[in-house]
Amino acid sequence: MKELLKIYLKFFKIGSVTFGGGYAMLPILRREIVEKEKWLTEEEIMDFYAIGQSMPGIIAINVGGFIGYMRKKAPGAVAAALGVVSPCLIIITIIAACLSNFQDNVYVRHALSAVSVCVCALILDSIIAMWKKGVKDIFGFVLFAVMLTAMTFTRANPVLLVILSALCGILCKSVQARKAPKKKGGYNK
Repeated sequence: MKELLKIYLKFFKIGSVTFGGGYAMLPILRREIVEKEKWLTEEEIMDFYAIGQSMPGIIAINVGGFIGYMRKKAPGAVAAALGVVSPCLIIITIIAACLSNFQDNVYVRHALSAVSVCVCALILDSIIAMWKKGVKDIFGFVLFAVMLTAMTFTRANPVLLVILSALCGILCKSVQARKAPKKKGGYNK
């Protein structure tokens, strides 16, 4: 029970300082989960983001649920998901109760504009981290360029592009594995 409370409180902390969604959460998640707690590696976090992005639902809850599950199975997933959601529910409830009093306040509008700029910086940090972990070779760069072009200039379904990328990765790595010389007494990865 103590571990579940720790998971809940850790994700409550992460959820309470994350503005701008799941990608803005990545730098905080890396610091709290990878560096401080050492629950997962950075590669595992990036894998969870890739899976969480391709699943329905909110990416922050998906990733939190995966991490909680790794710690304490289903109860850990629930604790992490509730931890991520709780601050949002509290903040939204307070804002909804007070919005009519503050919606025209110039200082509130300026504060929200500044928060938007900070969110852009957090998302850019996430993009850079994902680039470093995801684009490792010429194949990754070419696939990135093709998918970026497809998303930018067509109305291609993003889910289809994610599935197509996964299939391309499987095909490319399978071909590379077949072409690689066999190691004596071992196997190729």
